[in-house]
Amino acid sequence: MRNYRELAVWGRAHALTLAVYNATVAFPQSEIYGLTSQIRRASSSIAANIAEGCGLGSVAELKKHCQIAMGSATELDYHLLLSRDLGYLSPAVYRELADLAIEVQKMLSTFIVRLREPVTSRERQNGTSRESGVAGAITG
Repeated sequence: MRNYRELAVWGRAHALTLAVYNATVAFPQSEIYGLTSQIRRASSSIAANIAEGCGLGSVAELKKHCQIAMGSATELDYHLLLSRDLGYLSPAVYRELADLAIEVQKMLSTFIVRLREPVTSRERQNGTSRESGVAGAITG
């Protein structure tokens, strides 16, 4: 498998996680084991699942872990909305984080679709692996 750090989708997911950690520093202390923990775990799970999928050595495992990452991105989307509605995130910060989360979801969706495409006869003849072809298409 390819190095996950070379995937643009992983890079954006990592940037999202850093932004979420920065935004949640100001959350109430009473939420440290509640919403703060949940939102941070959901965001870090996106990039972590992409990385784990890359390390398992098969397209099927990578696809499975990207689908799990998509679930975490959707969970994060809800936690961002809840944080805004509770007044923990300003509308501007919410919009910035939500836009980045949507971008990551779109990138993941594209990546998952590419992973579902059958290996072509040309790839078979050239010995090109699905992993390198897909990952190369999504690098930044």
